[in-house]
Amino acid sequence: MSLLLAVLLVLGLATAGHGKMATQTISYKQGDTVLNGYLAYDDAIKGKRPGVMVVHEFWGLNDFAKKAAERVAGQGYVALAVDMYGQGKVGKTPDEARELAGQVRGTPLMRERARAGLDALAKNDLVDPRRLAAMGFCFGGTTVLELAYSGADVRGVASFHGGLTAPRPEDLPNIKASFLVLHGAEDPHVKPEEIVAFEDGMRQAKADWQMVLFGGAVHSFTNPEANGLKMPGVAYDAKADSRSWKYMQMFFQEIFSSEGSGR
Repeated sequence: MSLLLAVLLVLGLATAGHGKMATQTISYKQGDTVLNGYLAYDDAIKGKRPGVMVVHEFWGLNDFAKKAAERVAGQGYVALAVDMYGQGKVGKTPDEARELAGQVRGTPLMRERARAGLDALAKNDLVDPRRLAAMGFCFGGTTVLELAYSGADVRGVASFHGGLTAPRPEDLPNIKASFLVLHGAEDPHVKPEEIVAFEDGMRQAKADWQMVLFGGAVHSFTNPEANGLKMPGVAYDAKADSRSWKYMQMFFQEIFSSEGSGR
């Protein structure tokens, strides 16, 4: 796809609907755990459309994740900001958020709850279940990678300043998705060897992948509230935020315009 065509397609999506942004809380389950997601869509658009799952930072399903879902919905998609902790739990302090994330990260729950959210999105009457994608921030970026590694039927995943896990050997034959990794070049929370392992995994899987580095950006570069946390290696970067969103828009337009996944 030429850059000009990609930009025109993105602009077309940006003006796709002129109705009211409809939002609602929807409940779904993973096992016996009730999860409360946040659904957003433009009610001016008729018929089924692609669905995008949005996964929150380690805080939980807060206003940042909900606003991201609304922005995605404004591009002409149905967006579901999922709940990875259950009952809509949100950490009020970094320590609380780490505890909540620690109960999921690195366990089977990460993939299982991501799958449950994707299933809830796919079953929505407004969604074309053949055209699904997922995006996530920080903890959520890791989550969408793990979702893709599990063999989930998503056309693509976009990770914004996420932790970079690598696919396991048993995952390699199952990967169907295209990958977009949007990463702060100065992010101290992702080790160089983790980047190398991710890249090696992508090559072994023969995946369709791309990684964009934003010079000077560190962790959480998309969140305007990051600077107030006073956490080392965590800061907002307006330029990286704007650029990364544009990359995501072109990525989704490309994968949703194709007949299948990037494989």
